[in-house]
Amino acid sequence: MPLSAIRRDWGANPAREILAGAVATFALIPEVIAFAFVAGVDPEVGLFASFVIGIVIAFTGGRPAMVSAAAGSVALVAAPLVHSHGLPYLLAAGLLAGVFQIAFGLLRLGALMRFVSKSVRTGFVNALAILIFSAQLPHILGGGWTAYAMLAAGLAIIYLVPRISTAIPSPLICILVLTLASVYLKLPIPTVADLGKLPDSLPTFSWLTVPLTWETLSIIAPPALAIAMVGLLESLMTASVVDDLTGTPSSKNRECLGLGMANAAASLFGGIAGCGMIGQTVSNVKYGGRGRLSTLFAGAFLLILMVLLKPWVSQVPVAALVAIMVTVSIDTFDWASVRTLIVHPKTSSMVMFSTVIVTVLSANLALGVTVGVLLSGVFFTFKVARLLQVKSEADPETGKLTYRVSGQVFFASADMFVDAFDIQGAAEDAVVIDVSQAHFWDITAVAALEKVVERFRKHHASVVVVGLNDASATLIGSLGSTPLKEV
Repeated sequence: MPLSAIRRDWGANPAREILAGAVATFALIPEVIAFAFVAGVDPEVGLFASFVIGIVIAFTGGRPAMVSAAAGSVALVAAPLVHSHGLPYLLAAGLLAGVFQIAFGLLRLGALMRFVSKSVRTGFVNALAILIFSAQLPHILGGGWTAYAMLAAGLAIIYLVPRISTAIPSPLICILVLTLASVYLKLPIPTVADLGKLPDSLPTFSWLTVPLTWETLSIIAPPALAIAMVGLLESLMTASVVDDLTGTPSSKNRECLGLGMANAAASLFGGIAGCGMIGQTVSNVKYGGRGRLSTLFAGAFLLILMVLLKPWVSQVPVAALVAIMVTVSIDTFDWASVRTLIVHPKTSSMVMFSTVIVTVLSANLALGVTVGVLLSGVFFTFKVARLLQVKSEADPETGKLTYRVSGQVFFASADMFVDAFDIQGAAEDAVVIDVSQAHFWDITAVAALEKVVERFRKHHASVVVVGLNDASATLIGSLGSTPLKEV
């Protein structure tokens, strides 16, 4: 790695990187604990995983400044396995998922992110912002006036302090002030200690305790593949968001490798698999995180807080963490996408809305993105198919009929291509099909051209195909079954 890259990733403004990582750590705590309950495991399983993932991926990941940890999408996939077979099988599945992700990275499948449109990415971001906010509602509703007052005070600190000074991220000041107020005023409000049992020791390495048999593999392979796919999808989407926020590129294939190594390590240290956390990542970037140091500190500081500083962290009011997450959800939402709805094509807006609705209703980011990508593909296919044109002109002296084809001929436009030719009108006449402005893409297109030629010949018309480009000619030559007279 060049020295300039090392300085950029590790040595650029270390104080700001550490402070930004600290903000991300506090934003992680409530979500990681909540996701642990979703998966059906103890909070320490999620916290240990987040620590290990953060440390490993800081060195191996492809997107500097991205925060990865135990995530809700992975927890949703993992929950059925935990309920049916227990934690040991989940750890085995996490290890296998890491192996899958490493394989995806080696196969350079990160390039598949190029097929995710901006509309899907916008819908993904907006849906996640809604999910982050809705996850805070149980902590907000029914908390009494004291909790509401603390939340309001936290939001005021986070938004007003930066107008005075940005030396220390305002969320850290929010946590400090609200914790001191809660302790010294002895306010009856929930604290971090009320969220669940926190770890009281360091994570330790342990090999799998499940039997290494084909039966075990048959049990863990399907959820492991699901964990791998969901984790990669969310991580690569988060990496793309950071690319846009920072105006810098990332290596998607390296991110696949890095996440696989991190998840494999987390499983061997008793933690659940994880992936990129977009809310915490946005928070990290917002407060100055740009390099790998912020990611490393986010993971290391989490363990310091949970183990070494446990008595103090236990007293942090949940309202302070909720205030941070509310601001994260507000910052994550792409408000410009609302203003541009009237100028964007209807299909793009429909893709974005579909991604948001499916994600929010299912609480499954992977499902929402999958639906969005499929709709994008369908709309794009119809759009390209409609560009196909076939125009005919007849020479009154010779009777030669020429069809000029322009556009893309493939599975979605093949029927339109066939229907555009007047077979009856060309009986026993010379026919020229000029495809110099067209391109044939697949076997369906080849079959369509053959069908047209055969129909003309059945009506005793002489057919000549002209203008095939090299790629189309090669495709027709290898896949076609009907000899074409081409000049």
